[in-house]
Amino acid sequence: MACHNGYARLQNTRSLIQQLEYSFMTNKLNGKRIAILATDGVEEVEMTEPRKALEAAGAKTELISPAKGQLQAWRHMDKGDKFPVDVELDAADPNNYDALVLPGGVANPDQLRTMPKAVRFVKSFFEQDKPVAAICHAPWMLVEADVVRGRTLTSWPSLQTDLKNAGAKWVDREVVEDNGLVTSRKPDDLPAFNKKVVELFSQASQHEAQPVGPARTHHRS
Repeated sequence: MACHNGYARLQNTRSLIQQLEYSFMTNKLNGKRIAILATDGVEEVEMTEPRKALEAAGAKTELISPAKGQLQAWRHMDKGDKFPVDVELDAADPNNYDALVLPGGVANPDQLRTMPKAVRFVKSFFEQDKPVAAICHAPWMLVEADVVRGRTLTSWPSLQTDLKNAGAKWVDREVVEDNGLVTSRKPDDLPAFNKKVVELFSQASQHEAQPVGPARTHHRS
């Protein structure tokens, strides 16, 4: 149900490597507000690790979802933790954010791409020239938003035909940046993905935003 190639190996080695990498990212994103759009079925590590990297660099992140209260993450074929939703999709305003992260997992983008509000939310970041990062199956959302035409990007391999049919140039690389869009293929790519995301997002213009909903801590249950 999720993007799992190399998942176990990544789980065993990621923590130390990324702690060292995060130490060099401090303050790069101070004052930036980042949206993470996901729903039930999201691949847990593809949501939590970019979020850790962004917050370590000083950003404020908010988990946006159509799920009510909490969303259920997955670890490959098994249920993972539940995570509190910071802003419900119906209340989310893309104008309040400087950048967008789209985690993967098969069921997550497959549900979101059927929701016009979610598709409009994603498309608005491209219309406003704000940076976007998508990993694994998340580029399905980019196809639905019709924003991949003429771009070079990567994804989980099974999406390449969909992306090519939508006008994209698909390549098999751990991370690709093209005109404000960062993409990667799978959990093994997260170190390179996170580094590139922080680098790109640090170049984004900061937007004024009004608080949306109560502040929440990001506890797992």
